[in-house]
Amino acid sequence: MASKRRQNEGGKTDTKKKKQKKREETAEFSSVIEDEQVKSELKEAWSRRSRCSLGDLELDCHPFPHCIIKNFLSKETFVENLQRELLGLNFHEKSNDLYKFKQSDDLKKRTDPHITGLRAALFGRFRSWLSDVLDVELDPTVDISCARYEHTDILLCHDDELEGRRVAFILYLVPPWQSSDGGTLDLYTTDDHFQPQSIVKSLVPSWNTFVLFEVSPVSFHQVSEVLSQDKCRLSVSGWFHGPSLERPPRHTEPPVPRSPHLPRDETLLLEWVNPIYLDISYQEQIQEEFEDSSEIQLKKFLKEEKFKEVSEALRHAQIQWMKRGPPDKRCYEVASPATLPECVSVCWELLRSEAFFLLLSNFTGLRLHFLCPADDDEDNEDGKKKKHENTGDGEATGSSTKSPSANASSDKELSTPVCCGELRRWSHGSYTLLHDGEAARAEYALDLVLPFGCADWQSEYGGFTCYIATEEDEELLTVYPEDNSLALIYRDKETLKFVKHVNHKSCSDSSGSSTCRTFYDFCFVYYE
Repeated sequence: MASKRRQNEGGKTDTKKKKQKKREETAEFSSVIEDEQVKSELKEAWSRRSRCSLGDLELDCHPFPHCIIKNFLSKETFVENLQRELLGLNFHEKSNDLYKFKQSDDLKKRTDPHITGLRAALFGRFRSWLSDVLDVELDPTVDISCARYEHTDILLCHDDELEGRRVAFILYLVPPWQSSDGGTLDLYTTDDHFQPQSIVKSLVPSWNTFVLFEVSPVSFHQVSEVLSQDKCRLSVSGWFHGPSLERPPRHTEPPVPRSPHLPRDETLLLEWVNPIYLDISYQEQIQEEFEDSSEIQLKKFLKEEKFKEVSEALRHAQIQWMKRGPPDKRCYEVASPATLPECVSVCWELLRSEAFFLLLSNFTGLRLHFLCPADDDEDNEDGKKKKHENTGDGEATGSSTKSPSANASSDKELSTPVCCGELRRWSHGSYTLLHDGEAARAEYALDLVLPFGCADWQSEYGGFTCYIATEEDEELLTVYPEDNSLALIYRDKETLKFVKHVNHKSCSDSSGSSTCRTFYDFCFVYYE
């Protein structure tokens, strides 16, 4: 219910067929909608934000006002023919950070008789009925499309708010459906900052059932992942437009704390990092490649024995994992640093160490250490960095051999390089989303991702990181999780990223096992 739609143009037909297609079948509503007493009681309950049950119609205002109308259309033959027409439409795959499903072109100009009849009835008689119930003048804007959700399709947590939207609606045209099939409409509670918290109600789709809810700052909902492999969750959905409800100022999350490097020398690098990456000539090759593409993946980055030790500890140690939210922004688990076993904690220190900051500088040419060149002309307006010329010989371990005071005069106006990071666990249902305000806060930064435990991970499971240009759908780069492959990505203020939802395919294999796969990664961001 959050995607852009394109107008569909039908093919050429002869005049007789055209006239036949333009014939409109009348959509008749359930008697509960035609009942004036029911409308009066519903209007009163809606104004008081109280619950009421009136035959096939039920209003519940927790966690936000929503109404369920069973047997919405009175004629079964009309509903069956409507379903047939909808299934015959052209559907387009829609996939981004928020959703994955198939959607039809806009239905507002379709001439199919039953689609035309439904559209006319919804935005005519039903709109008038709804205006009376809400005591709000709804305008005649037509906003309607059809969606098909099949195995692993999903629409993640969002509030539907967009200028002019007042009421969202969904008409389900599904086969017999159970909650175990997924595809439920999940409703979230919100906290004091109007951020979604947890799912408190799940509506299972059912044939010829109509659901509507008020679009507001608290109308957070999702379509849960479809788990059935053979059922199609077909629905018609859209919005009635009118004056938007007042929105309070959006909550701004506190910034993630950033820290300068830890005072650890090259000993850590020598113990942990594959020796090939400590060779100065190879670092120069890496830097050249990085400066050409702004990204690189360094395979077998850690020494094999260290990588295996950390991998084993992540799987078997008693680490405390905490879920990160809110669900309209992210859903994954992070490790509590205080509960990390020693080898994992040392790996964490490695990525924050002074020696590693300098090593990253040698890999990228970015000024992440005071030993790096800091001339004003090294930065052009695109944020590209001139190649760092290391004056050392032989093995470049990232050790600091000069005193900071040696560069004091040139460094006095430069900021101190800092980083922030976390150890994450990814499993079925994990994701991150792009969200309002993120683009405005975007900065130049170097992203680092070092995965563990993803030897049998497939791209179809999700869990990969996508980089996109601000306000564009085009993907600039996709980084797939790969064991012991250090990914470095430099992004500018026009680049955003998200991690694609980990779907149900990660929980099954050819042997029929239903154990859900899990992988881990260190995720760090470095700032000059």
